Amino acid sequence: MEETKEKEIIEETPTDRADSEEILVSEPIADIDLVPKRDFKKNIRKPGRRETRVRAKPEFDNKLLEIRRVARVVSGGRRFSFAASIVVGDRKGRVGVGVGKAGDTPIAIDKALRNGKKNMTTFTLTQKSSIPHSVEAKYGASRIMLSPAPGKGVVAGGSVRAVLELAGITAVSGKILSRSKNKINNARATIKALEKLRRKVGEPTETSALKNS
Repeated sequence: MEETKEKEIIEETPTDRADSEEILVSEPIADIDLVPKRDFKKNIRKPGRRETRVRAKPEFDNKLLEIRRVARVVSGGRRFSFAASIVVGDRKGRVGVGVGKAGDTPIAIDKALRNGKKNMTTFTLTQKSSIPHSVEAKYGASRIMLSPAPGKGVVAGGSVRAVLELAGITAVSGKILSRSKNKINNARATIKALEKLRRKVGEPTETSALKNS
């Protein structure tokens, strides 16, 4: 009887080991989590402490008329620079023309802008944002005529239109009577014509004052 018990014990041990090995092999390796998972939180950005700065609107608007490359002849050859002309205005009755020259384009524009702010002309507009009467002016070879045009907007072109728009005039007709295509002279002739306007609507013009006298 003792021998049979020992045989039974010896026979049972290999089967139990095989069963245990089958159980271990049958489990897929991928399902076993070797590295513990981390709970990642969403990156919720808090609003910044810096206050949003509102950029103030500039006092004057500007428009570039032209930019030219000019040359100066020296003993070693030619030295090139840039000349910029710009119109500056606040659209409320002030306007000016500036010219600047420098070796770089941005510096030339900055110089022209500062020059235009220094040389500004102030005049009074009518209630309909127009001019009170027709006027004509000449600067160099340029000759300009301005006349009121209620309900038609700005009827002009080129540098004359740029000056009138930045001056704040919205009902006027401008015409270049000369053949000059110089943009700077045309703009300055327009400003000269605006300077001839009477300051107030009720004031007499120079021609009417001479006739009455």
